[in-house]
Amino acid sequence: MRANRLLLSLAIPALLAGCGGGGAPAPTATPTPTPVQTGGGGQTAFTYDVEPCFTQVVPGTGGLTVRQMLVPDSLKLDMSLPANFPNGRDLDDAVVDISLAFLFLDLTKSGQSLRTFANLPLNPGANDVPFRTTFPYFAPAQGPAQLADNTGTTFDFRTDPDSAFVQVDRMGMPVVATVLIGSPLKNPYNDVSPSADVTGQFKADETTQLTNLMIAIGDDLTNIQLDICAKKV
Repeated sequence: MRANRLLLSLAIPALLAGCGGGGAPAPTATPTPTPVQTGGGGQTAFTYDVEPCFTQVVPGTGGLTVRQMLVPDSLKLDMSLPANFPNGRDLDDAVVDISLAFLFLDLTKSGQSLRTFANLPLNPGANDVPFRTTFPYFAPAQGPAQLADNTGTTFDFRTDPDSAFVQVDRMGMPVVATVLIGSPLKNPYNDVSPSADVTGQFKADETTQLTNLMIAIGDDLTNIQLDICAKKV
């Protein structure tokens, strides 16, 4: 149960922290990644090589690796394969739980899958407000609408020119902005186009953040008989 609580504490604050962004595009110079943690506060005293986590193949994606799923940060959909995240996304898909599985677990091990975390009896049984049965299918929002103070709030995809669009967030693969990008870089990450991912602009920070998280909870996952994708170094 300790590891389950740790996973929840990882996912929920990360999601809340990842909702920023907006404004004028930030400079595209390669940012400095957050330093790697090496122990203390109940964390392991050793570190991990997380590259195997990025290079493992994600089942159900036609052979894409984790890094190919994350770079660029966009929703991938192969119409020849069955739908559901990570191949496309239904509204009720457990996107964060599935993403954490392919970031932390060795998916080649028997008994482990993309649904290992999603199948834990911790999530709500359904959305708090029923989804609509017609377009746009999203459930009605609760409370007053939160609008950004820019022209993106009135953008009409049918008629407005591309130049009128203002990007306020990046949620193609939500786990990237919420989990793999450190707090100092979240706004710069959300401000730039996914094309920056292809150049490797944020690769160092993504590796550093996953290393820090693996240091924090990798031993907890192994203690409950889960096989992690990272290797001790």
